[in-house]
Amino acid sequence: MSRPKLVVVGNGMAGVRTLEELLKRAPERYAITVFGSEPHPNYNRILLSPVLAGERTLEDIVLNDFAWYQDHAIELRTGCRVDAIDRSRRIIRDATGATMHYDRLLLATGSLPIMLPIPGRELEGVLAYRDIADTQAMLEASSRYRHAVVIGGGLLGLEAACGLTLRGMQVTVVHLAGWLMERQLDETAGTLLRQSLEERGLAFRLAAKTTALEPAQSGRVGAVRLASGEAIAADLVVMAIGIRPNTALAEAAGLPCRQGVVVDDTLQTYDPRIYAVGECANHRGQAYGLVAPLFEQARVCADHLAGLGRLHYRGSVLATKLKVTGIDVFSAGHFQADPGTEEILFSDDETEIYRKLVVREDKLIGACLYGDTDLGPWYQELIRLGVDISALRDVMMFDDPGQTSKAVAAPQSAVPAPAST
Repeated sequence: MSRPKLVVVGNGMAGVRTLEELLKRAPERYAITVFGSEPHPNYNRILLSPVLAGERTLEDIVLNDFAWYQDHAIELRTGCRVDAIDRSRRIIRDATGATMHYDRLLLATGSLPIMLPIPGRELEGVLAYRDIADTQAMLEASSRYRHAVVIGGGLLGLEAACGLTLRGMQVTVVHLAGWLMERQLDETAGTLLRQSLEERGLAFRLAAKTTALEPAQSGRVGAVRLASGEAIAADLVVMAIGIRPNTALAEAAGLPCRQGVVVDDTLQTYDPRIYAVGECANHRGQAYGLVAPLFEQARVCADHLAGLGRLHYRGSVLATKLKVTGIDVFSAGHFQADPGTEEILFSDDETEIYRKLVVREDKLIGACLYGDTDLGPWYQELIRLGVDISALRDVMMFDDPGQTSKAVAAPQSAVPAPAST
């Protein structure tokens, strides 16, 4: 008997991780076809920044090469976009007009970069920073031009700015907020990060709004105009201001979407034959853009595609542990204090280490770390479990595993102590 057909739309990290988990559980259950819009096998999008910085090659960041698909009898269609889903007939149609039947459909369409709707956005030299093609365009521009402006002071924008600086460009970061990475860091940590990056040659315009991109005589972008009236020379402009879930395909098929394709705790959409994982999915009102939650979703989704039905996804504690151009930062939970909370602070100017813990009713609800993030995973676990930290208050700010182990051994806590460093 022929096997049921599983079609995966999206060849990114979430979709292929789901397949990896499925193959562990039920390797012979489906005949599988994967559609990817890029002409590449599955690669690690997070490592595009080291490619830009010259620390890695494109070959280094491939996660599953073409041989992997062949070895697992997976049909991979690269450079092929899926344009429509006919749910009543269980058929998808690709950009060539060809159709394919499915028994189960997995949407892993990811997200799209947000581009500012301002004059000049269509000029040559204006890019997003999302995929291999964007990275290659930035590498080519850095070999020919001198001035770059990155719009957006989040992680992706800073990685782009540092990579272009290492490539020899003079880079200015324009950011709407008053400090860098305001979604992941508080103002103190964001200021420390800016100071460190300024020492590496980057320039910043904070609390600054971009109003237009102006052309050079060649027709290429030549300057970035700010609301203040300042014009910043720019032969290359990289917009890194955020992403939005890529839900156009699901919406056209009539699937409910609210800032992502709505899924339940099994990652199933309102159509029981269609699942969604990754940045395109909205679970309990939350869309996730970090790798850890996407991989948790992949594991649960694979469990149900395999017919096991044992796992459920309850959501993830939002935590960010990143290395921004060699600088360690971490945040988790509600790290901005508000009425009814208490802040526990530690700062060492000499070592440039900063830690802030936010407590409410003897429970840790948030953490923000800069410079030394070894305790981050432990804090995240404390937040996730809602542990009473009364016995930990005097030691939890410092990385002393011996003392912390004794405190954690108290009956009210079942959280492991941080590992030795």
